[in-house]
Amino acid sequence: MKLISWNVNGLRACLNKGFLDFFHTTAPDILCLQETKLQPHQIELELPGYHQYWNSAEKKGYSGTALFSRVEPQSVTYGLGIPQHDTEGRVITAEYEDFFLVCCYTPNTQQELARLPYRMEWEDAFRGYLQELDRRKPVILCGDLNVAHQEIDLKNPKTNRRSAGFTDEERGKLTALLESGFVDSFRYLYPDVTGAYTWWSYFRRARATNAGWRIDYFILSDRLKDRIADSKILSDVMGSDHCPVELDLREAP
Repeated sequence: MKLISWNVNGLRACLNKGFLDFFHTTAPDILCLQETKLQPHQIELELPGYHQYWNSAEKKGYSGTALFSRVEPQSVTYGLGIPQHDTEGRVITAEYEDFFLVCCYTPNTQQELARLPYRMEWEDAFRGYLQELDRRKPVILCGDLNVAHQEIDLKNPKTNRRSAGFTDEERGKLTALLESGFVDSFRYLYPDVTGAYTWWSYFRRARATNAGWRIDYFILSDRLKDRIADSKILSDVMGSDHCPVELDLREAP
C-alpha cells in the first residue's frame, strides 16, 4: 500500500504547478494534503476511483486538510472533537479495517513564538486523541507537524534553537508522542541520513542549497513498524515549499 502526504501550500496554486501530473503518475492508494487553503466547493477535483474528504478552516484561505482514498474508509471524522481545536480544519481521521489514518496540519508557533502556549495545548490534546485511537486499533499519523525533531532534521540547528518549529518545547512534545508508543518511520529506517528535508524557505535560495527542515512525517503505532517497507522523501517534486513524503506499507500478515 502506498500512502503519500503533502503540504501543498494552497491547492489551487499547486494545481497550476503540476499537482495532477504528480497524482496520476504516483497513483497512491491514499493521498493526504495539508494547507489546502480552500472552502467547501471552491474547486471540484475529478479523481476517478477515489473517495474525497475535506476539512476546511472557518477562516477563508487558511489551513485545511484533505484525504483521497481508493478504498472507502469504514468511517471518517473531522477534528479532535474539542471545539477550541476544531475551527481550523487541521485533522481528518479515516478508519480502515486494520488501522486509523490521521491526516494532520499542526498549528505553527509563528514569529516570536506568539502561538507557543496554544501549540502546547494542542499538542497535549492531540497526543491524547492519538492514544485513544491507538487503544482501539493501530494508528498511522501523517502530515506537516511543524517541528524538526532532532538536530539532524534541519540544516542549521544552532542558529534556529529558538525558532518556531525547533524550540525545546515543540521538540519535547514530539518526543513525548514517540515515547508513548509510536515510531517515526523515516528515522526508524534511516537513523543517520543527513540532508533529508521536506520544507525549504522561499528565501535565500534555500531549496537550491538544500537549507531545509524535515517537518513532514509518517508516524506509526509501534506495532505497525514491521509493516514499513519504505519511508521516502520525494524531494524532487516541486509545486510547494514542502515536498511530499511517502510510506510504503506491507499488507497485514
